[in-house]
Amino acid sequence: MNKLTMNKLIIAICALLMAGKSALAEEIATAKEAEAMVAKVVAAIRADKQKTYREITAKDPKWIRYDLYPVVYDLTGKVLAHGANAKMVGKDLIAIRDVDDKPFVKERVELAKTKGKFWQDYKFVDPASHKIEPKQMYCEKLDQTIVCAGIYKR
Repeated sequence: MNKLTMNKLIIAICALLMAGKSALAEEIATAKEAEAMVAKVVAAIRADKQKTYREITAKDPKWIRYDLYPVVYDLTGKVLAHGANAKMVGKDLIAIRDVDDKPFVKERVELAKTKGKFWQDYKFVDPASHKIEPKQMYCEKLDQTIVCAGIYKR
């Protein structure tokens, strides 16, 4: 292998490593981003609830950031909008449990009724790793709904 070919190979490898590291860093949302996402959704719902629900469920890019997306529930645990899985809309998830048998949606509803704004821990399938991972959900009660966005604790 001549020197020019070797240099090109080294540059290509470095570029791939840097791109991979950059992409990985960008795929993980932060707690501040989750809180900001919820605030943005709350403001949008106040302006036009049905439009916001449609946009979230249609995965409009303004509602998706890395692995972060909003979910909106009513106070019975029914999904009103879901930024990752449109099939969840209309489903009553009050009885759903995580792998540790934690009824996390029921707990979420109870926390919304008592605290208004809160962080909640549970376990959920991480779309990046396809493994069950610890997750934290930030939620705010808005009228008769709960607006949430969650981060994985990787």
